[in-house]
Amino acid sequence: MARKGKESKTVTQTTPIETAPIEGEKYVPRLKERYLKEVVPKLMERFGYENIMQVPRITKVVINVGVGEGKDDARAIDSAIKEVSLITGQRPIVRRAKRAIAGFRLRKGQPIAVTVTLRRDRMWDFLDRMINAALPRIRDFKGLSSEAFDGHGNYNLGITEQLIFPELTYDDIYRVRGMNITIVTTAETDEEAAALLKELGFPLRDGE
Repeated sequence: MARKGKESKTVTQTTPIETAPIEGEKYVPRLKERYLKEVVPKLMERFGYENIMQVPRITKVVINVGVGEGKDDARAIDSAIKEVSLITGQRPIVRRAKRAIAGFRLRKGQPIAVTVTLRRDRMWDFLDRMINAALPRIRDFKGLSSEAFDGHGNYNLGITEQLIFPELTYDDIYRVRGMNITIVTTAETDEEAAALLKELGFPLRDGE
């Protein structure tokens, strides 16, 4: 009887070790894995990079939602925070007016926008969902403009409705509003940045 009890105790002690995650099996976003395995070799061959560190990469994604009515309607700001949190999985910060503008009846310190900066895995997951789930839901979508680069390898994308993201429904939103998405890369030229985004699956239009 004592031996049976001892064996039962031993099994209980070893169970946590057996069910613990195996070292090395860390979650890697699908788009990041594609970048490392497919995009990097293609860009090195195309542009003749000698070092893997020369290959352009995305460093962060900045999402900005203007909420002009937020200065008079606190619910608008709260709704924008909730919507961006659902889309990105990260709580945004509230941007406030830096100075008063009489023509817009705006006082210094009033909330006017919400902003979130995504890096690392959350950035890759957001881009993956945007490319494969959100953009195809745009009505009469014909691709993204290839002229929206800023001359320094960064890309700016304007969205007119937040409802293209499947994380949101009509019940989740307070008002239909747009957003600006800035994709920051380490590319030195717009040509390299465009090649990076195309290889990742961004539907950039050719011939513009």
